[in-house]
Amino acid sequence: MSQNAFIKLVPASEKQIVTIDEVKDMLMYYKSITAKTGEQLSWGYSEAAFPYTIEEKEEATNKWFYLKGIDPRKNRYILIGVGFENDKQIEDDSEHQDHQKCYIQVSLTDISTHGDKGKANEFCKFLASKLKGELHLFNGRVMYYYLKK
Repeated sequence: MSQNAFIKLVPASEKQIVTIDEVKDMLMYYKSITAKTGEQLSWGYSEAAFPYTIEEKEEATNKWFYLKGIDPRKNRYILIGVGFENDKQIEDDSEHQDHQKCYIQVSLTDISTHGDKGKANEFCKFLASKLKGELHLFNGRVMYYYLKK
């Protein structure tokens, strides 16, 4: 059975809307900073920190992409997509207004490994901290990366 984690963008987040290309850019930034850490340690840390290639299918353009593991014995697939959900907020007692909230969904497939789940948790925490969002983990727990008022 597949598992899902969500990074929800809230009013206190850095951005209210994020595109799939921005998510790819953030993952490439993650890959570059871990490579620099590896250079400082004289160790190939970038291969261990980001053991995936970014792949995109033709029908998934601007909707989702997947990370394909370099070593299929350790890592296989992580799916990442961007979407919107309707959120009803009450402004006055008589008035309801629909707002769309942007979210990033990170999914594990049926053939994903424990290594995929660990890396997906790392990537989710990185993206949530970068965007100052609300992270709903695979186990149902919620982590808040934004300032609460």
